[in-house]
Amino acid sequence: MREIVVFSGSAHVPLARSICDALGVPLSPVEIRRFSNDCLYVQLQENCRQRDVFVVQPLVPPTQEHLMELLLMLDAARGASASQVTAVIPHYAYARSDKKDASRISIAGRLVADMLTTAGADRVLTMTLHAPQVHGFFSVPVDHLTAIGELADHFRGRDLSDTVVVSPDLGNAKTATQFARLLGLPVAAGSKQRVADDRVVIDAIVGDVRGKRVIVLDDEIATGGSIVELLGKLTEEGCPDAAVACTHGLFAGKAVPRLRDHPLVSEVVTTDTVPPPAEDWPALTVRSVAPLFAEAITRIHGGESISSLFDGVDPTHGPPQPQLPFAVPG
Repeated sequence: MREIVVFSGSAHVPLARSICDALGVPLSPVEIRRFSNDCLYVQLQENCRQRDVFVVQPLVPPTQEHLMELLLMLDAARGASASQVTAVIPHYAYARSDKKDASRISIAGRLVADMLTTAGADRVLTMTLHAPQVHGFFSVPVDHLTAIGELADHFRGRDLSDTVVVSPDLGNAKTATQFARLLGLPVAAGSKQRVADDRVVIDAIVGDVRGKRVIVLDDEIATGGSIVELLGKLTEEGCPDAAVACTHGLFAGKAVPRLRDHPLVSEVVTTDTVPPPAEDWPALTVRSVAPLFAEAITRIHGGESISSLFDGVDPTHGPPQPQLPFAVPG
C-alpha cells in the first residue's frame, strides 16, 4: 500500500485519520496557511510523484473555504506528478444546486464539478448525493457510495414490529424503500413542498402510519425544518415514537435543539461524513463510514469493482429485487 498517499484538508481531519487507520497508511501532512492578503497557501508535505493520491475533504461550513482548500490540494498533487488524483468528498454540499429553478441563477453543482476536474481531480469518490443526477455533472469517473446499509445495521436485531420507514418527501422514497427492504418493513412518504431554504410544508403522508412507530430516513439534515414538519404530521397520526436517521448530519442553525427537545424523537442516527455537532446530545449516535471509504479507496487503487460493495444494498447496483409497496390502510 506504499503507493497510496492520503491528504486531508481542515474540514474533517478525524474522518481522514479513521480512513487511513482502516487502510493501514499514515495520513500525510499538509501545511495550510494564509498570506497577508487573505489568500490561502497549501503545501503537500509528502512525495506524490507517480503515486495514487487521495485528498479527503467534505464540503461543510465554511463551505467556500473548504472548497478552495480542496482545489489547491488537487492542483498541488497534479503539479507534483501524481499518477492519479482522487477527490474524496464525503459530503458534496453543492449537490443541492442541481437545476435552474429560478431566473438568472447558476447551476452550482455543475460549476463546482467543472472546477474540481480543472483543478486536477482524475476521479471523485463521494457518498449519497442529494440529487443523484449531479453524478452526471462530472466529466471524470465518479464512485457514489451509500450509507443505508450502515444505517440499517443500527436497527437490526431490535423489535421492529409495528414500525414503518418514513421518507420526508416522495423524491427520497426510492432510497427509503430500499432501506425498508433491508429491515423488512413497510414504507411511507410525506408530500412536501419547499417554500424557503429553511421552511417546508408537508400537507399529507402517503401510506399508513397511524399509531405506528416510525423510522424517519433522509439523506441529510441541515436546519431540521423538513423533519420537524414531518414530525408534526406524525403526531397528528398518533405515532408514539420516531427514530430519525440520515447520512449527512449537518445540524445547522437550530437543528440540534429542534430535534433534541422534540417529544416524539427517541434517537437520531447519522454518519461521520461531516463533523458531529459540538452540543451535548445523548440521543445522537454517529456511525463511521471510514471503513467503507477505505475499502472503496483500496478497490480504486487496485482497479477493482466498487459497485459490488453494494449488491443488494444500493438500488442502482445488484440484481433486481421486488419493490415493497407503500404501507396502505388495513
